[in-house]
Amino acid sequence: MALLSSLYRLSVTSWKEVMTTTEKHEFPMARTCPFAPPTAYEEIREEEPVSLVRLPDGGQAWVISRHEDVRTVLNDRRFSADRQHPDFPALVEGEAASRRPDEERFLIAMDPPEHGPARKAVLGEFTVRRLEALRPRIQEIVDGQIDALLAGPRPGDLVETLSLPVPSLVICEMLGVPYADHEFFQKHTVKVIKQSTPPEERWAATAAIQGYMADLIAAKEENPPDDLLGRQIVKLRANGTYRRTALVGMGFLLLVAGHETTANMISLSTMAFLRNPEQLAMIKADPAKTLDAVEEMLRYFTIIDVATARLCVEDVEVGGQLIRAGEGVLALGYSANRDPRAFENPDELDIERGARHHVAFGFGPHQCLGQNLARMELQIVFDTLFRRVPGLKLAVDVDELPFKDDANIYGLYRLPVTW
Repeated sequence: MALLSSLYRLSVTSWKEVMTTTEKHEFPMARTCPFAPPTAYEEIREEEPVSLVRLPDGGQAWVISRHEDVRTVLNDRRFSADRQHPDFPALVEGEAASRRPDEERFLIAMDPPEHGPARKAVLGEFTVRRLEALRPRIQEIVDGQIDALLAGPRPGDLVETLSLPVPSLVICEMLGVPYADHEFFQKHTVKVIKQSTPPEERWAATAAIQGYMADLIAAKEENPPDDLLGRQIVKLRANGTYRRTALVGMGFLLLVAGHETTANMISLSTMAFLRNPEQLAMIKADPAKTLDAVEEMLRYFTIIDVATARLCVEDVEVGGQLIRAGEGVLALGYSANRDPRAFENPDELDIERGARHHVAFGFGPHQCLGQNLARMELQIVFDTLFRRVPGLKLAVDVDELPFKDDANIYGLYRLPVTW
């Protein structure tokens, strides 16, 4: 036993020495091309698919870069999503110091057994049947914004007139958030997701949105309306589990993620279609191909790359590498979605690929709640936009477009178009 104990201590010591000396890269990495992952991703995936990197606060974590391994990590309970844990990998400088273990956890930061019931409580709002009932209204919103685009100046900014208003209007109506307040929460959302935002400003922006949501929910409590937040109040009260702070966290998550992600996918995908007219011609000729095109755009751009961080809570081997309890892990969705083991010719944009096994929406128990809503919005936008504005084209070269290289959710700040 003494020998085994000594060997164990030696192995831990050796591992700690490795952790302090051998990381080659710093994370997160910026994209240098809007159509490709950071250049180091391929090197990591092919040469050292589970490797150490240094984080902004000086800490370290393992990156998981291959498709199969990413899905394994995201579906394994031995990897915790608890972002309040002091050892959870911090992707933003100053993040770890601001954590409060006793604070209310968002859904994306919950582990079993807390996570299952919390997710189930809201999952019914995103069933295919309920979303299909929204289709006519989403179509009406899209048509209205295209009307505004066509009535405006040429060139027009697609982000301002279509990409951002469509998902913002949809999620506001679902939640029961007044769209008249959209400038307030969009302004603060930019600060939350921008990598260069000072920590104090990021926390202040987060608190501002949460305070807004708390006031809104408090106003709904006396006579809950028939919107998502109102129905949650009624349902959770009936179950004896209603807590305003928990619903504030849910509302914050759905409001921010529900408009920012889809808005960026509309802009990037439209730009990609206009840059690849042969791909665009396929969906114009056969709208039945639009859903496959949506899947390919999601895979191709993977706008949220390392949002899927985890903390190992039990020793486990991944990709031949032992990861010990207490070590952080970053599952690289963008690398996984360009893995040639999972996708043939992964760097090509091919809307006929028909691959739905990408991880753009994550994987496992924390897979994106609103993924089918996003798919529907994208499908309706593409079918309607290119039918109603067949002569749509970019008003500037791609090299002149302002990409969100400094944001945790990739996209475009503006997309000048004409027709």
